[in-house]
Amino acid sequence: MKWDVVGEYLFDSEILRGLWVTIQLTALAMVIGLALGVMLAIMRLSRNPLFSAVSWIWIWFFRGVPPLVQMIFWFNLATLIPQVKIGVPFTELNLAAWDMNTLMTSFSAAILGLALTESAYAAEMIRAGIMAVPQGQVEAASALGIPSYKVMLRIILPQALRIVIPPIGNDLISMLKFTSLVSVLATPDLLYSAQMIYSRTYQTIPLLLVATLWYLVLTTIFTMAQQMVERKIHDRPILNVERLKFLPFGPRKVVS
Repeated sequence: MKWDVVGEYLFDSEILRGLWVTIQLTALAMVIGLALGVMLAIMRLSRNPLFSAVSWIWIWFFRGVPPLVQMIFWFNLATLIPQVKIGVPFTELNLAAWDMNTLMTSFSAAILGLALTESAYAAEMIRAGIMAVPQGQVEAASALGIPSYKVMLRIILPQALRIVIPPIGNDLISMLKFTSLVSVLATPDLLYSAQMIYSRTYQTIPLLLVATLWYLVLTTIFTMAQQMVERKIHDRPILNVERLKFLPFGPRKVVS
């Protein structure tokens, strides 16, 4: 095993640039996916049949289509929609137009494919966390006259967070590994950078070991961060019914 070659390329500038792209892809896909997941989970639990149906169809579709298929589709979207135009309806007046090839770069396609897949899985995890919160919390908050959106933001979601942090941490590590798929789109992530180097030097195994070591480093960092977040959340007191009337957004008195 050529460990000297591994050491030579471990901190190579091209590898480090690819590492940074991998971190960006992971972070952006998780943030967008979780934001959409919260919204989809709330819609899925809504009593409005339209919201619930839209959420169900979204989750069903994006859980069923592999992220690699999505990325290739988004990257080739220009063949279906050459231009994106904003204009006045029912007229030929265009206020602005953009070329789809310019908008949908390999990086954009990768983010869409990863984030939309994550949104579907995150929605189900967050929905499970919300449903695990005792119904009595919701009923007590409603009896106190607290608006439903504040109950969701300040009472239910913080408690559900304790339940969903472990699976979300697992999803974060899975997302890190999923970013290696973007090499198919020639996005210069960690794996693609290693591939470009060994295609020139023919040092295939040492460069794959370089990528492997960096993936293990990132996985270790993410795992430690997850454990720190879990400890911090579990050390915080749970916002329970008895404390609702003392909150600044709560009512001044309980209506009997």
